[in-house]
Amino acid sequence: MQTLAWAARPYGSVVRQHARYGDRFTMRFGQATFVGLADPGDVKEVFTGDPDVFHAGKGNVILLPFMGHNSVLLLDGDAHLSQRRLLLPPLHGDRMRAHVPLMREIAEREIETWPIGEPFALAPRMQRVTLEVILRIVFGVDDSSPLVGELRREMAAVVDAAADTRRMIKLAVIGPEKVHERRMFADILDPVDRMVRQVIAEHRLLPDLEDRDDILSMLLLATHEDGTPMSDDELRDELMTLLIAGHETTATSLSWAMERLTRHPQQLERLHDSVAAGEDEYIDAVIRETLRLRPVIPFVVRELQEERVVGGWRYPKGTWLAPSIFLVHRRPDLYPDPLAFRPERWLGVRPNPYHFFPFGGGVRRCVGASFAETEMRAVLTAIVSKLRLEPASPEPEHVRRRVITLVPAHGGRVIARAAG
Repeated sequence: MQTLAWAARPYGSVVRQHARYGDRFTMRFGQATFVGLADPGDVKEVFTGDPDVFHAGKGNVILLPFMGHNSVLLLDGDAHLSQRRLLLPPLHGDRMRAHVPLMREIAEREIETWPIGEPFALAPRMQRVTLEVILRIVFGVDDSSPLVGELRREMAAVVDAAADTRRMIKLAVIGPEKVHERRMFADILDPVDRMVRQVIAEHRLLPDLEDRDDILSMLLLATHEDGTPMSDDELRDELMTLLIAGHETTATSLSWAMERLTRHPQQLERLHDSVAAGEDEYIDAVIRETLRLRPVIPFVVRELQEERVVGGWRYPKGTWLAPSIFLVHRRPDLYPDPLAFRPERWLGVRPNPYHFFPFGGGVRRCVGASFAETEMRAVLTAIVSKLRLEPASPEPEHVRRRVITLVPAHGGRVIARAAG
């Protein structure tokens, strides 16, 4: 019954359990059992706990067939730290900011194709933008490459497969390990694997590798602590991780941002004015408020490798603790009038990492957080600079579950008007 309720109303089912049982409650989805945590104190204990005890990799194991065993999302302990050290420098905020002109160029090219005066859904158009950003900035492939067309198609296909309900039900029933071992998704993964490995092989031969700024080039130059470079398998798995984890999530957040803004014209107008003035503070506030109210995923998960006490409760080894992004972000004691979309609440405020954690927290905070925020800032700036958007209907869009992510039920339908 909990699984069916979660499938039908992902927010409502969790809100009901929280209201009935308080800040700690058990959730059973399919064959998995979680303990939901909505107290910021519990969240802090989990995020600051010993990473050798609070494992996060197993909480993401459902993505194993797509990302592979080397993915930073699926690893724990020293193996996770080793991969994380390699990924963080190319994804650092300063390096990401150098890509802003290209991000804006990609967004502006897509915006030029949008119909004027007719309703359309933002989500698929935002997906095209974020896919192109990953193709150019992560994979280092542009329109001059003979691979670009096929790679674009195969990347889109594998992302759609990772969000396909039937495939994910198969994963849940059979188990990710068995699906991976039996290569049950070979029909969709083999073509993209072949293309990704070809891109890696061609990059290895580039004479200007040290001068390039795409993430693949930087990973090819990176070395482990013992001086060895990343293997092709490691590179493949991390590239697929950045694709799966960074494509639809950012596209969804962009769609939610405009869905919320178009229904709050005063805030949208203030965003137009701040972007025109070349200011970043308000657009950053809009991004934070969107991620607060409409987090892409509702929980993060840690599996206990030993018995632990968290928040005064003793949990046995093997317990899956799930700090709730959704519930903590809506606590009235942390956020007055918590259901209101109010970017102003973030002006001059530094987020508390245990009150606001859309990218997770602790040593497992998403390595692509700066990438996602920089991309959101660049794309939103391009949109409000070029167009005036309004909602296609006055009613706010409900949340729909798209396997793991939580998306606008109708894709964020808007009407575009020429700016001016």
